[in-house]
Parts: sequence; C-alpha cells; structure tokens
Amino acid sequence: MTGLTSTQLKSLKKIYAGKVRELYEIDDKRMLMIATDRLSAFDVILAEPIPDKGKILTAISNFWFDRFKDLIPSHFTGQQPQDVVSTEDLPQVEGRAVVVKRLKPVLVEAIVRGYVAGSGWKEYQKSGTICGIQLPAGLREADKLPQPIFTPSTKAAIGDHDENISFERCSEILGAELAAKVRDAALKLYKAASEFAATRGIIIADTKFEFGLDEDGTLCLMDEALTPDSSRFWPAESYVPGQNPPSYDKQFVRDWLESTGWDKTPPAPALPTEVAEKTAAKYREALERLTR
Repeated sequence: MTGLTSTQLKSLKKIYAGKVRELYEIDDKRMLMIATDRLSAFDVILAEPIPDKGKILTAISNFWFDRFKDLIPSHFTGQQPQDVVSTEDLPQVEGRAVVVKRLKPVLVEAIVRGYVAGSGWKEYQKSGTICGIQLPAGLREADKLPQPIFTPSTKAAIGDHDENISFERCSEILGAELAAKVRDAALKLYKAASEFAATRGIIIADTKFEFGLDEDGTLCLMDEALTPDSSRFWPAESYVPGQNPPSYDKQFVRDWLESTGWDKTPPAPALPTEVAEKTAAKYREALERLTR
C-alpha cells in the first residue's frame, strides 16, 4: 500500500508531528504545514496509510478556507509551498502542504453536532443527553437535532483521548469572552457549511474546528476545515433516520476496527488493503462532490 507516512524535508526544520500533519519552521511568523497519508482512529495512529489522503484533505480544507474567507480570517498567508522549500523537497509538499501563519492555538476542540450520531448516540441512549446537554426524548439514531449544539472537548496529547467538556468548563479554560467567540464562530461556520454541502448532496452530521489567535488577538480558523478526518459526512440520498448512514469519512475505518474486537489501545489492528482503498475512494468522492 503506497502513501506518505512521514516527511523529512532537507530545507526546513521540522518542529512538530501530529496525528496527520507535520509542521516545519519557515521563520518567526510562518510555518509549512504538510498533511501526510496517516490516519488516526480512536486517537491511535494506524500503521497503514490511506493512499493520497493528505492531498485530498488539503484540497478539501483549502476549498473551505477560501469559501469562508469573508466569514472568518484563517491561517492562510497566500504564499505557495514550492516557494519556501528546495527543489529536492518538492515531491513531499506538492498538493499536500500550505504556508500558514504562526498562531496561538485555542486550547479546546470546537465541535458542533447537528445530528444524533456516533458517541453522541451512545450517550443519548443512556441518559437522553449529548455531552451533558439535555435533548428531547424520542430521538432516533441519525435524527437531526432541533438545532446544532456546541460540544467542546479538550485537546489531548498524541495517544491520549480527547475529553468532552461543558461550555462552563470551556469558559474556565479560555475565559468567558473567548469561549463565546469560539462557540459562535463554530456554529456560524457549521451552518454555512451545512447549507452549502446540502446543495451537493452531503449531510454534515458533525464537525470539529480548530482556532488560533493572531498577534492582534483576532480569532482565526486553522489546521483543517470540514474534511472527512474532522467531520462526519453522509450522502443525502442514503440518509434514513433511525439507521446509521454510510459515510464519506473515516467512520468506515472505525466501523471495521470496532468489528475486530480491538480494545482501542495501541497498536491498532493492521488495516486490510481493501479497507484502506475503499476509505481513499470515499474521501475522493467527498472532494469531487464538494468542489465539482
């Protein structure tokens, strides 16, 4: 199975390697962000790559960042990756890298849920809540919520699990003013994205945004936006309330991993080639639908 699982640029210094993305220092104001073909599920990085995943994620994120440019500033600098690396390094950055501003990360994951799905469905069945938020009785799996809800979580270190937190706890971590800005921005972006995606036959069940502050304290969207890695995408034509719909995202991998009986501690089971290839095809279809 082919794919880029790690980068080793000669012309820039690597300063961080996350679950999927790697960062290189350009100067005190800019970084190069590269999306690899690694896939993380249940906060564990799988050994097998998803072919061209990093390029697909970058294309989808770039599409949304451009679409949202009048709604919120982003980490974009407008500069091209090929202008900041050597010719020797070009194969590792082509189609999968962006030149971004150095921002101060906001230390929560900004999650918005519009449907009852995944861990939210499991919690709702037990307690009638999602992330502690009381919801109407009688909702079915995959039902649309009366209105989208903001359910922040902590940003865990690699290998640890993110932890859902209340908005009150989010306000304690960030301060009330910034927490409200993050919540309002995330809900506004989710609404705009959901309305657009619906015109392309895609339901965005939930998504995660990451924000940072620039040197002036302005809230900016960063990292990635509305990709199959950070969102749950459902094909509208297959959507039936009361059933777990097929998806364009890594839920396909999650479902396969769940079927193995894996206890979700490293290492993960080896991903069969056909699962990796089918996942890549789903990611690609999401890109093609959104950007056609």
